[in-house]
Order: sequence, then structure tokens, then C-alpha cells
Amino acid sequence: MRTENLEPKMPPEPARPFEGFRTRITATLSVRNWGRAMEFYKQAFGAWELYCVPGGGVAQLAVDGAEFWVAEESPEHKNFSPESLGGSSVRMLLIAADPAAVYAQAIQAGATAVAPVSDAHCWRLGRVVDPFGHHWEIGRPLS
Repeated sequence: MRTENLEPKMPPEPARPFEGFRTRITATLSVRNWGRAMEFYKQAFGAWELYCVPGGGVAQLAVDGAEFWVAEESPEHKNFSPESLGGSSVRMLLIAADPAAVYAQAIQAGATAVAPVSDAHCWRLGRVVDPFGHHWEIGRPLS
């Protein structure tokens, strides 16, 4: 019979090497047509460019302060677009004040509807797939 302590263990206190530093997680979307994708995300979500690698092919975008990266797929580095994979293993969740307006803007810019914006499970949420194969849920919690 095991008599080990089954109390949950707390993670160690994270190191804080820089005052005010905040750990974050962001996504890099691999796409086949980087230039076209950059224009789509600007039109569909109102994204703006924060940084672009000299020569293009990789850039950081933001939508109302929410940052993500867009990179040309590079199979030699094991970075494949959903078009190459035949689908994507990740869905993006864009939390917006007015999901219906952002959803409509994305459709107008060339996204395809997957699920219309509706209220369920304490969220107002809809889903589109962008022209590059990435799925975006667009929503906000209901309060």
C-alpha cells in the first residue's frame, strides 16, 4: 500500500530576472503566402505590424494589443502551413468586445464561416477559417 503524501504540489516560485517582466504565450501562424496573409489579417482583424524581419517572410502583428506572428512556411525547419498539413491542430481565440462585428469583418475580408456568432456556454462566440487554413474563434465571455 502506498503511503506517499498525495497533497498537490505547488510549482516553484518563478525566477524574476527583470523587474516588470511578464511571461506570455503567443502563436506563430505558418502560411503559404506570407504577403497575402499579412494583408488579410490587417483587413480581417484590424491588425497592425509591430515588427518585420528584414526582407519579409516573418512579422509580428497585434490586434488591440494582442500579439501574434505570421511566418512563411518552411518545411526545412518543420514549419508547415495548414494547407500543407491538410488541417490545423490549433484554433486561435480572438477575444473581442464586439464578436459579431469582427466576425462580419473577417468574412468580408475573405474568411469562410464555420459557425455563426451565438450565445452558448457563457460565451458569445463564432468561428471562421481564414484563407490560409487557420481556424479563429471570435468571441467574448457573457457577463
